[in-house]
Amino acid sequence: MSVYITPIMTAFIMFGVLGFLLVIPWLVYSYRKYGYFSFWASVVVYSFIFYMLSALFLVLLPLPSTRNTCAFQSPNTIYYSLKPFTFIRDTLKSGSIIWSQPRSYIQIFNQSAFWQAAFNFLLLLPFGVYLRYFFPKKRYWKRALALGFALSLFYELTQVTGIYGIYTCPYRLFDVDDLMLNSTGALFGFLVAPVILALFPSQEKLLAKAEKMQKSHLVPPLSQLLAVLIDYYFIKLTFTFTVGLLTSSGFIEMVYTTAGFMVVYFVFPLLWGGKTIGTSMMRFKLSNLEGDAPSWQTLLKRTVALYLPWLASMLFPLLTHIKLDMESHYYAIHVWVTVAIFTFVSIMWLTLSIHAVSVMFKKGKRTFYFDYAAEILPRKKEANS
Repeated sequence: MSVYITPIMTAFIMFGVLGFLLVIPWLVYSYRKYGYFSFWASVVVYSFIFYMLSALFLVLLPLPSTRNTCAFQSPNTIYYSLKPFTFIRDTLKSGSIIWSQPRSYIQIFNQSAFWQAAFNFLLLLPFGVYLRYFFPKKRYWKRALALGFALSLFYELTQVTGIYGIYTCPYRLFDVDDLMLNSTGALFGFLVAPVILALFPSQEKLLAKAEKMQKSHLVPPLSQLLAVLIDYYFIKLTFTFTVGLLTSSGFIEMVYTTAGFMVVYFVFPLLWGGKTIGTSMMRFKLSNLEGDAPSWQTLLKRTVALYLPWLASMLFPLLTHIKLDMESHYYAIHVWVTVAIFTFVSIMWLTLSIHAVSVMFKKGKRTFYFDYAAEILPRKKEANS
């Protein structure tokens, strides 16, 4: 059983890492395609990623303990089996199955060859189900069969090449039966998929809702937050790959980020008619209450409202880096100031979190504090803008 549990646990760990890294890219893609966050589309995509990782690790793991796998194999080792339907002969060769005695048929389930063939059939069956979701029409069955064969061939080539040269010799067999069973499993999954997919909204329904959402003038709150995060990450990434390569000074990073706030949140929308990098990616722009481009005063208010929570959060780590001797006259002051700032920052982020949840529940009918304070409204861009 550990032969299956270990690869799945490995896939689960990798899925956690990839899932975290892909959250923002997926949300951006989801909002650009549908205009809203689709829970069911996310379930399909993330479960597909987990399934593909699990299938890959089930095929490749456990890995040999050394690269020199040739040392543990005889010189005449055969790394491939090109005779089709060998699994049938291997299942029946024990002699415990007698065709004239139906009671003996149960012995099939005691044969390892049968279970190996069943595993290969089931391995790509979910792949066929996912393909039916992406290609809903039944006429695409040939495409499902071809893609199932291609994926199975990729697995077999990966094994027979020792993961493309990482290992000196193959550590698993290239088997034509695996190609047949994997491909058949993918095709079977494609054909029976409608029974399973009936539990989930179809792509047509998601796109119909997307079209309805596009007609609404309201910008989803999560889309607004993503725009702010994208702008912030732009500041941090530009620092990391420019000044950050030359220095690790926290003070210089703080100065750079402060300048970045002014450029990204103030200068860019002032020059681009209310658009920032983030709002452009999320397909909306900032405007005043009359629908025109915001003035520099309102943009400055919004920038300050976004900057102050970040600045307050930076004060606590700066204070913790100050080391004072306990005998110093300023030690007690330092402790109380640090505690006070920590308490203030904690309460601030708790309040902002509650505020964000509240705005989320309003579904765009209420603006975030930084837009409310500046009297700015996020508006969807016109199709020709």
